[in-house]
Amino acid sequence: MSHSLGIVIESLVAVLLLVTIGYCVLLNSRLKRLKADEHSLKATIGELITATEIAERAIGGLKHTVRDVNEHLGSQLNAASQMSTQLKGMLAEGDGIIRRLSKIAIAARPLTSEPEAPAAPKVSTARAVAAAAEAFSERRRASGLAA
Repeated sequence: MSHSLGIVIESLVAVLLLVTIGYCVLLNSRLKRLKADEHSLKATIGELITATEIAERAIGGLKHTVRDVNEHLGSQLNAASQMSTQLKGMLAEGDGIIRRLSKIAIAARPLTSEPEAPAAPKVSTARAVAAAAEAFSERRRASGLAA
């Protein structure tokens, strides 16, 4: 009996040894995968560091560009403001000239007792003023008063 008990114990030890070897093989494969993952992780970290440096340089360039644009935009806004002021003045002068031309055209119309012709189609104010000024200058030429 002691002989069969020894064989059972040694068989049990052999089975446990086989299980241990199998577990060691499994651990070895997992450690290899972990090592491979470590290398890929190091590569990924290296790429991330490189991308971060490139982004920092790009941000620095953008900040410089923004500063330049702000300076140029400020001067352009000042120039545009001055031009706007000049245009407002010119528009006011043009409006005054149009009013004077309208008064001249109204004053130059002959007073007639003839019945008026049927209503003509509506003409824009600018065209009406231009036509009136042209008619006034024609009358002045005809009467010899134009230079």
